[in-house]
Amino acid sequence: MDKIKPSEIIASRFGISQESAKFYLGRVQKSFKTEKPPHKLIVDFIESQEIEIQLTPYEVAVMLNENNVWPHPLNSPPPIIVDDEDVT
Repeated sequence: MDKIKPSEIIASRFGISQESAKFYLGRVQKSFKTEKPPHKLIVDFIESQEIEIQLTPYEVAVMLNENNVWPHPLNSPPPIIVDDEDVT
């Protein structure tokens, strides 16, 4: 029996490709300065919190940190990207 990979769980949960799910998990990890949480821990946390909408990777990292699931220092939040059409 094949073991289900964390990226497969994320892909199924959020309706994204497995490649996008791998990238998403990597971005959650990169939100932390030094110690990176394992993919399985991230997936287990998302499932335990019953998160159904795809939050930004940084939002998930903040939740991991605030809930003491992964209490390691975070990097600065990424800049907010503004679409040219939204700027008036």
